Amino acid sequence: MYGYYGMGYGYGLDPTIFLVLIGAALSMWASARVQSTFQKYSRVRSMTGMTGAEAARRLLNSQGIFDVTIQPVKGQLTDHYDPRTKTVNLSEAVYGSASVAAVGVAAHECGHAMQDNQGYVPLRMRAAFVPVVNFGSTLSWPLIIIGLLVGGAGSTIVNIGIWMFVLVVLFQLITLPVEFNASARAVRLLDQVGILRGDEVGQTRKVLGAAALTYVAAAATSILQLLRLVILFGGRRRD
Repeated sequence: MYGYYGMGYGYGLDPTIFLVLIGAALSMWASARVQSTFQKYSRVRSMTGMTGAEAARRLLNSQGIFDVTIQPVKGQLTDHYDPRTKTVNLSEAVYGSASVAAVGVAAHECGHAMQDNQGYVPLRMRAAFVPVVNFGSTLSWPLIIIGLLVGGAGSTIVNIGIWMFVLVVLFQLITLPVEFNASARAVRLLDQVGILRGDEVGQTRKVLGAAALTYVAAAATSILQLLRLVILFGGRRRD
């Protein structure tokens, strides 16, 4: 956002902009990785021939979960589990596909349904954090900008904005164990239930591993952005 700096540093290119560029590069790399991995294994048909929707239903039934609805949603890789409506929402490329990639993604979302069913603490924490982080992400940058205009880099308003952004970082960090645990559950159950066999399990692990990188990249990007905010504005005193 701020490519040049002054306020006691002199004027020139803001060196902290490289933190933003590193974060952007990480995000692009992770996105490209998950897209290429999904596309690769979306061309590998599972030996059982089960679609993503069929695999999801079988997995949920195997865990005694019968109150969760499985439904298609538009978009690519828009798959998600909604604990409010008890729905596993599968994208068009997953719902009706019998590929190893589709089955893996569907199983991952079922992993979240299993977490919800068992009262998995990090999932509950993340759900409780959603309204807080939405509030923080909406107000953080406006508060920082207003604070700079009104009171300068060391103003209380700027500091409040930075603390609002801390909430975003915390949410990203809470998300990591939730996603990794859902993937671990998915891979283990796909093997145990017999939906995937042999090399298919390892292939699915690669798909879900690539997907997990997007969450790691998002957390790293948020941390780098927070570090930049702290370097630029944190702890400044008013002139």
